This record gives sequence, C-alpha cells and structure tokens, in this order.
Amino acid sequence: MTRNPRMMSMVALVGTGLVALSACGGQSSTGGGGSTSGGSGAALSGSVAIDGSSTVAPLSEAAATMYRDKQSGVNVTVATSGTGGGFKKFCAGETDISDASRPIKDEEKAACKAKGIEFQEIVIANDGLSVVVNPDNTWAQCLTLDHLKKMWAPASEKKVVNWNQIDPKFPNQPLKLFGAGTDSGTFDYFTEAVNGKEGASRTDYSPSEDDNVTIQGVQGDKGAVGYFGLSYVEENQGKIKAAEIDGGSGCVAPSSKTVQDGTYKPLGRPLFIYVNSKSYKDKAQLRDFIDFYVENEAKIADEARFIGLTEAQKKKAQDELAAIAGK
Repeated sequence: MTRNPRMMSMVALVGTGLVALSACGGQSSTGGGGSTSGGSGAALSGSVAIDGSSTVAPLSEAAATMYRDKQSGVNVTVATSGTGGGFKKFCAGETDISDASRPIKDEEKAACKAKGIEFQEIVIANDGLSVVVNPDNTWAQCLTLDHLKKMWAPASEKKVVNWNQIDPKFPNQPLKLFGAGTDSGTFDYFTEAVNGKEGASRTDYSPSEDDNVTIQGVQGDKGAVGYFGLSYVEENQGKIKAAEIDGGSGCVAPSSKTVQDGTYKPLGRPLFIYVNSKSYKDKAQLRDFIDFYVENEAKIADEARFIGLTEAQKKKAQDELAAIAGK
C-alpha cells in the first residue's frame, strides 16, 4: 500500500491548511524568475504557490514532495481554502496554480479577466464521489439517483428525516446527513449531479470543508450518510463503507476502473489544476514543476490515492502546456 501523503512526516501543516515544502539548503531564491542557470537539468530556485480544493490538495502535496527530490531549491506551498476560495486568490494574482474539483465558473473567469490573469485548465487526475454509510447499515447496499434526490433535495429539508421515507423497504431509522461545505467544489459537483442544479441542496445537514469530519460523523451514527472523494473511502476502510450507485444502468461500485471507464455515473469526475499562463512562461521553476507534475501524474495519483489519467487525457494536458510555452 502506498504512503498517505497527508501523513508524510516531511509535510508541515502551517495555519489553516498551508503545506510548506521548503528546501533544506540548495540555491537561494532568485525571485520571480527562480532560475540560477539555464539549460536542461539546471538547478532552480524560487517559489510556487498553490491554493484551492482540499480534494485536489493531496495530489499537489505529493507532486511537491516528489519534486523536491529533483529541485531542492524550489519552495512549493500548497494551501486549502476550497475551490472557490482558491479561484479568488488565483484571479487576484496571488497564486501560480489553483487546485479545483470542478471547472471554473463564468463569474470566476470574469474575475480573472478583470485582473488580466490568463490561465490554462489541466485535467490532472480522476476521482469518484462516494456516498458512504455507517458500517452497521445493512440496507443501503445500492442507492439510486431517486434515493439520493429524496435525501438531498431542497424540498426534503426538515421533511425527509427517516430512511423509510426514502424507500419503504428501508427501516424506520433516523437519517443524519453529512456533506461538503458550500464553498467546496465537491458540494457544487454533487448537488448538480444529484439534484440537477449546482448548489441545490437541503441545508439541514452537517457541512464541513474537512472530509475527516464527515467520516467521524458517519462512523458515529448508524443512520448517517455522507459523501466525499473515493480516496477517503480507501483510507478509512472499516470506519465507513461506500454504497453502490445506480445511475440508471444498474448498481455500480465506485472504483478506479469504474471511474475511468465512465460506468460509475453520475459521480465520477475529473480533477483540475489551473495554471497562470504568464507565470508558466516567465517562471522557470513553475514551468519545470508543472511539467514534472503532468509527466509523473500516474505515480502522483497513486501516491495520493486518486485515479490516474487516461492516455488521451495525458496527451491533451501535454499539448495544452506546449501551446502555452509556444505563445
């Protein structure tokens, strides 16, 4: 089993989700350009600032840790203010890379344009949103989209409070809901996939930007249900269990295979990084780090317990970066 990058000892948590991976020695920082010499394999220095989705953060943390072995003079920091919070900083020019668990919104694009920030969207990995229940739950082996809508629809607020209201075959067990906070890309993705509109959700649930809080909540209540990325299920076997999802073609369990082949519907999804195009061209350390990130995506995804890119996805990412460099 691969190491969990969230637990790696070389990663120091600073403040609210900031992960600083600082070089021990190496070249002193040269500022924006960050290069001490030119040419392939040159020693680099400077900084790379990343912020955004807590879902994507483990990928960027793993990439930063691996990259430090290649370029110890580059300081990569990864912070987690949520997808929406990350875009606010990115579009203000405060970060080089924005981690995102959903595509950028039109209003966020407008904010970037207003500040003169041009960017490139890169699919960096794949993920599946898992609907999880308590290990003692024996009835929710497979949940349909209708089941999920009855649980999470805005109209269900303070009305659908027992499992037997979702399906008469389910027991008279109180329903307790846990899920992502409203500033999370996971919240946006889940609500659109389940309720047909981004942000459409009942509000009488326990929200959190920290998926570990959801795990604790579901683990502690037999009638609890929650949702988050597939990687958290694999890390917490025995504490919670994932239900199969019937998106209309039968029950499918969330897994790397079903997410990549598209059969885990509608809760399979791509994960993104957004790269400041000007910084990619001008900052040698950023360009080198991003190229490393994409080239080693399979190893990084495995380390962070996500699902790697398909061959087509990886080629597209490489072509998109080449296009930025050539502008």
